[in-house]
Amino acid sequence: MLTGIEEVDWASLGHAYGPADDVPALLRGLASADPAERETALDGMYGAVHHQGDVYDSTLACIPFLLELVADPAVQDRGGIVELLTSIGGIELDDDEELDEFDPDDEEFIPAANYAMAAAAIAAGADVFLGLVGDPDPEVRLAAPCALASLHPDPARVLTLLRESLTIERDTEVRLALVAAVGRIALRHASLRSETVEWLDWLARAAQDPGLRLAALAQLARCAPGEIPDDIVRWVTELLEEIRTAAHRGGGGTGGAGEGGTGAEGVRPATPTLAGQVRDLLEEQVAGRPAPWTEELLRTLHSALDDRVDDRIALILAQLRSPDRWQRSDAIWLCGGLIRVWRGRYEEIVRLVGAQLHDPEPRLREAATSFLERVFELGGPAADALTSLLTAGPAGPGARRDGYGGLVGRSGRDGALLALARAGDTRAVPLLARALEEPEVRRELLYAMDGLGPAAAGLAPLLRRRLAEVELDEGLFDRAAPLLYALAAVRGGQALPEVLRVLRGAPEHRRDWVREAALRTLAAFGPAARVAVPDLRGLLAAESAAVATMAARALWAAEGDRGDVLPALERWLRPGSSAPDWCCAALSLAAIGPAAAGSAAALRPGLASRDLWVRVRSATALWRVSGRADEALPVLLAAWEENRHARVDIAECLAEMGPAARDAQLTILTELTRRRRHNAREGGSGSHDIHQDEKLLTLCRAALARMERGAF
Repeated sequence: MLTGIEEVDWASLGHAYGPADDVPALLRGLASADPAERETALDGMYGAVHHQGDVYDSTLACIPFLLELVADPAVQDRGGIVELLTSIGGIELDDDEELDEFDPDDEEFIPAANYAMAAAAIAAGADVFLGLVGDPDPEVRLAAPCALASLHPDPARVLTLLRESLTIERDTEVRLALVAAVGRIALRHASLRSETVEWLDWLARAAQDPGLRLAALAQLARCAPGEIPDDIVRWVTELLEEIRTAAHRGGGGTGGAGEGGTGAEGVRPATPTLAGQVRDLLEEQVAGRPAPWTEELLRTLHSALDDRVDDRIALILAQLRSPDRWQRSDAIWLCGGLIRVWRGRYEEIVRLVGAQLHDPEPRLREAATSFLERVFELGGPAADALTSLLTAGPAGPGARRDGYGGLVGRSGRDGALLALARAGDTRAVPLLARALEEPEVRRELLYAMDGLGPAAAGLAPLLRRRLAEVELDEGLFDRAAPLLYALAAVRGGQALPEVLRVLRGAPEHRRDWVREAALRTLAAFGPAARVAVPDLRGLLAAESAAVATMAARALWAAEGDRGDVLPALERWLRPGSSAPDWCCAALSLAAIGPAAAGSAAALRPGLASRDLWVRVRSATALWRVSGRADEALPVLLAAWEENRHARVDIAECLAEMGPAARDAQLTILTELTRRRRHNAREGGSGSHDIHQDEKLLTLCRAALARMERGAF
């Protein structure tokens, strides 16, 4: 075994952490009789030789030995090696965009050719995977279909083998992997798509196992989205009910690939590896679930349904009404991906998610709380459930002895309170007061106070006390900034002495950040901050534009005298000013409004800036100080098309313009008819994405209403 491994000059090769002279030990470790050593070796392969999906010269040198290990039935845990090879050889560089990601000037540059050579080398030896579909180890059989569909050079042969294997395979998860691999071939090879789609359609209707029918339906939708049947929701819902019923009977559709592939001992070792941690996490997630694979099938189906939002909502609603708590849990996570990307009517979904907060299963409650935290104003339909949860004592409905309606732990309570506050429900105020009495407060709760309106004014004394207790050391910004934000939100002017203490006592570390945060709060206090005027005047000459312009804004808010304020702001609107400095000044002028009309001329050069945000800030400020929509509107509309992330700020200005922005009517109407959220991103999201898009829609409706009223 591993013949020739010593003939490779491993020290001359490299991986993520330098010379690859440790690779022979890793390869031998994969063949070890010790389960812990095998897992450590596999972890090392992913951590160094195939680090974050990269293919180094040492990775290429490993391929023949990895194929040899896979072919040897005496080697245990070969399923993990098959998955490693699939990952190494499965990276496809088909377009210039992906090739451009590789920078030859980078010290860690990896030639794009490495990926092509890896795919070719594994394809040349891919016949080894053909024999694995009948391997005694179910984990090997589970990994083999994807390897074949991704790497074997004869897809027609593979397709026949996969379909034949399905007739004799009895392990549920392996059967699902076979169907998924068939779908993968259909997507990769157009010449085989027609017959594959026809076969998947037949399997979705003819298979006895409802799980297999659901898998076929999911792959059918993926391969031929244009042929998704109109009754897809009814069809999937019935299949899920069949799976649930079969699971409760202890019958078909609940098996898994867990009876082998664990070494001679039959038990996975507890090793401190990343692979082990991931495995433990996955096992924890599926513990107690009779058919955990349904979640992945539904995720595939939802991805195929894409912009059929109404169908996806109907499917999720059906799951949320299921007696199976695992289906309800899956529905919440699936809806998280849906609501993040697509606009729609989610009121009933949110209400049903709120109903899960009292379920005895902690993972379901956690999923519901996490979902509700991120939907902000859309969380209104769940507000009653959140309030009930937060106010129920140990004797309350569905409560346990944790005192929070069955929601164990403070983190769960804080999540529910955050969701209630972000929904703008004033019943959160007394609960926030209770939270402010505790030694530690989750910072997001402080940032959520800006949506509670005047009802939150009573929180000011508690916020003031907490700010007074903050040490003026290097950690000041992290501790004080959320409190300053909250005091600004509740207009807590009585905390002026505490805010001035922070402003004056800011340490050198992040001093400008602390000062800007404190000044923003003073600006929100308005005339109540008049005693701070000497401090504010002193900061007008600060070297930081963020500090100086915020001091000018606070000074204007405190005494309404523009004499020193406008010159202090205009000094940042000169040729040579950086884009961030210009934007700071423009934002402060916009906040001052018509009283700053004399600064309109200083703003106009910003309309032609190369920097988009300078143009947007200048145009917005120009409108607010001068009312010249004819100058500002063309700039704003051009920026709207250029950068979608500027649309919220632009829409706010358009709503203020009213009839003067009538030329933007088509732009606004177009935005309101889009189904996809303006800030939706592939592969990631921010905690405020939904909130920002809903804010955009609200502003667009307000702008359109004002335009239409002005037309009569």
